[in-house]
Amino acid sequence: MPTWTAITTLDDKTRAEALAEALEAFDPAPAGVGAFEMEDGSGLWEIGAYFEAAPDGVRLDLLAAAHGARAFTVSELPEVDWVAKVRRDLSPVEAGRFFVYGSHDADRVPEGCEPLLIEASMAFGTGHHGTTQGCLRALDRLASGGFAGRSVLDLGCGTAVLAMAAARIWPGVMLASDIDAVAVEVAQANVAANGLGGRVDCVEAAGLDHPRLREAAPFDLVFANILKGPLLALAPGITAALVPGGRVILSGLLNEQAAEVIGVYAGLGNRLEHHEEIGDWSTLTMVRAG
Repeated sequence: MPTWTAITTLDDKTRAEALAEALEAFDPAPAGVGAFEMEDGSGLWEIGAYFEAAPDGVRLDLLAAAHGARAFTVSELPEVDWVAKVRRDLSPVEAGRFFVYGSHDADRVPEGCEPLLIEASMAFGTGHHGTTQGCLRALDRLASGGFAGRSVLDLGCGTAVLAMAAARIWPGVMLASDIDAVAVEVAQANVAANGLGGRVDCVEAAGLDHPRLREAAPFDLVFANILKGPLLALAPGITAALVPGGRVILSGLLNEQAAEVIGVYAGLGNRLEHHEEIGDWSTLTMVRAG
């Protein structure tokens, strides 16, 4: 069945979310609607909808104009089995001691690695993005240097690949949290698929606001592989949730955004220990002052 997309942009979160809500009531009803902050540092929000029947372009333009957005770009998509395509296109990834793969590559898992099975899914974090690779390499670097995480939080966990990686090398129960219910469901499925039931606890939470997270704090290590805006907003809470000498691994950052994030976290008493760039993306390892 053909699918149509309608996409526009706005420079304001509130108006972007209002436009997305208005799209929900569009006729014909869209199969899905989303509003996401773009990761290019522009400050723009992308608002998109998927339709199973061709939408009325004039009505879409009127809706966009009413919310101060640019005219929608409407495109017809070819019929593609996207999950099958992702499985073909995503080859296994090695990041330090970790080997991230899909079930279709189970016969390629090498000896002596820490394997992490992640299927193509709706949640972010297959291991192929430079931010996830950077976090896995930062974890490997810490562990190789003798650091041991007894209490670990994967904040904004997506697939929970980082919490599972920590559970592969350290004892105890790791926490994985995400604001998105679908991501939490995917994380739970991945935990089960990797035989880590009881070792990774997945919870739905906005930032650090959850009884389970408050109970487990303070943490030896926090992963926060999210966008710059949330990283800055959560900086005081993340710092307060760390033990003295605890580490926070920050990613989801474009290279040109790293200096600002380093500055904010340093101002709260965290010292930069390592900065790695993979393509356009930065991963920071910082230490809370002891």
